[in-house]
Amino acid sequence: MWVAPRVIYVANLSSLGVRLGAGDFLIFGGDSYMSFQKPTGTQDILSPEVEKWQFLEAKARGLCRRFNYKEIRTPIFEHTELFQRGVGETTDIVEKEMYTFLDKGNRSISLRPEGTAGVVRAYLENKLYGEPDIAKLYYIGPMFRYERPQAGRYRQLHQFGIEAFGSTDPALDAEVIALGYLFYAELGLKNVRVEINSVGTPSCREEYRNRLREFLAPLLPQLCKDCQSRYDRNPMRILDCKVDQERLEGAPTILDHLDEECRAHFEQVQRHLISMGIGFAINPRLVRGLDYYTHTAFEYKAEGIGAIDTIGGGGRYNGLVGQIGGKDQPGVGLGIGLERTLLLMAAQGVEPPSSHPLDVYLVALGEAAEQEAAGLLFRLRQAGLKADKDYMGRSVKAQMKAADRNSARFVAILGDDELQNGEITVKTMATGEQEKVPLPEFIDRIKAGSSHYFIEGKGLL
Repeated sequence: MWVAPRVIYVANLSSLGVRLGAGDFLIFGGDSYMSFQKPTGTQDILSPEVEKWQFLEAKARGLCRRFNYKEIRTPIFEHTELFQRGVGETTDIVEKEMYTFLDKGNRSISLRPEGTAGVVRAYLENKLYGEPDIAKLYYIGPMFRYERPQAGRYRQLHQFGIEAFGSTDPALDAEVIALGYLFYAELGLKNVRVEINSVGTPSCREEYRNRLREFLAPLLPQLCKDCQSRYDRNPMRILDCKVDQERLEGAPTILDHLDEECRAHFEQVQRHLISMGIGFAINPRLVRGLDYYTHTAFEYKAEGIGAIDTIGGGGRYNGLVGQIGGKDQPGVGLGIGLERTLLLMAAQGVEPPSSHPLDVYLVALGEAAEQEAAGLLFRLRQAGLKADKDYMGRSVKAQMKAADRNSARFVAILGDDELQNGEITVKTMATGEQEKVPLPEFIDRIKAGSSHYFIEGKGLL
């Protein structure tokens, strides 16, 4: 007869008072319950930190609305082959960093390590290419990469990204760069640099790869293991290496091997950025870490957040849609790391606007008043006011402290006597002034007073 396995919690072996059976789980701990901790490389985002995240997300959504990008939400896991095809089998992401597993149907599934491949799959599957206008999409959400956690870099990270499909116009490249630039600027961040490059097309890259291999061949024994493994498969990725930069001085650049079409496209992108007043630097070693880029590649960089100064980036990927399995459509996009953005905000002392304080905190004294307060609190919230009350049976003094911790503008005190007289005592926390207000007028007076307080810092009207 099958017996279900047990989970047994013990402080130590000497306290084990039962005989273990096959399949039983023995868990040690000083307490009588299991103590869990979040997995390495993840974080719990609590208030007041979560308000900073909400500020970033609201800024991203507002910008996308102004640039006419529509939100898309894709699964956080996809078939592994999508990322192998879309991101590139020679990238660090696919080779080393993906969370990949077999599901119960024996299918290989991976948590998404980046956003573009899933958006391209959704674009094809939902036939967005059949729409009369270009598809302009944005996403905000978690990505997953198994890498060494460090400042601003987690195994569950969060990205804001945009993707635009259906046009080869260099002005669209510039628009995408401009949206990211404006995101950082409107957050109040200073000294964010834009670096751009052209990585050409597969046809003009082939000659360049051969020239680059010729340059790298005598250096190969001195390069790091990652660079040595990239030499045959994707030598351009060596230019992105953070270890061997000094040894790469004098390396040929892709800009010297662009054909006329690629050169003209890159020059147009530059002209559009200049017309927008967006400063930029050309970085001929900028290749990005993904295989799908063509033509424009770009990054946003900033000092003061550790050894890695890249805080976002993107580029054009005209062959990716066809590579993933559809009729090819040109595309361009960007990805911005929210953790690194928050790190930069902290380094520069940039704080989001103060969150909206509590409009009113209700204090009820007596059983009848408690009954009335529950309905009154609901009606305050129905009226659009931010309101709360005590649910722990604390003293009036403790409740007043709670109101202060929540930055309440007003405290409304309702006792059985006030209830019998059809009134409520309202205290303006900024001035300490108190007044009796008829209960039928209370909500309207709080609404008017809260608006008045917000504008002039005064109490009830």
